[in-house]
Amino acid sequence: MIIEQILVTGMAVFCYLLVDKKTGEALLIDPAGDFDRISEKIKKHSAEIKYIVNTHGHYDHTSGNDHMLNKTEGKLLIHEKDLPMLRSISQNDTAPFSSAGDKRILLLKHNDTIKLGESSVKVIHTPGHSPGGIALYIEGNIFTGDTLFTEGVGRTDLPGGSQQVLVKSIIERILSYPDSTVIWPGHHYGRKPSSTVKEQKRIFGVK
Repeated sequence: MIIEQILVTGMAVFCYLLVDKKTGEALLIDPAGDFDRISEKIKKHSAEIKYIVNTHGHYDHTSGNDHMLNKTEGKLLIHEKDLPMLRSISQNDTAPFSSAGDKRILLLKHNDTIKLGESSVKVIHTPGHSPGGIALYIEGNIFTGDTLFTEGVGRTDLPGGSQQVLVKSIIERILSYPDSTVIWPGHHYGRKPSSTVKEQKRIFGVK
């Protein structure tokens, strides 16, 4: 699996391009802006965008949805609980991920599996920053959106946020992965662009 971490917009959002090495099928995580930079990475790997995934529904992560839907054949994936945050999209425009049909906006739930060529991406529901926040796990890597950064966590004072729920999500659904798992955050808010489960366990005091 090829992983490209792409820093975009003035809000220091990390967009990610995941490309299956054998088939070229690709997934974009939170392509919020700076589309020329993202397109360069797509062209570099001759990637075919199959899915565009929002880790949550806040505008700083979803503002590039329309552009990427227009420029690619990819389907937009978001957790069902964050769908109300997307503008001009109703429940009638969507379908559950497990029964996509001809819809381009698909709703995720916990433990869904996204097939990407010969690889599989696991959906992990991590509420707390937002009701429908998710992380994505693939091959020893976990993309945590705004749930967990390298040196901090997502804010919980926005509608639907909860500090208690966020910490529970982090400890039970992210730090339960092996120590060597690489953590890729949703913003470049720390000194380093990535971390590990082992490092975050030490920060959180988890054995």
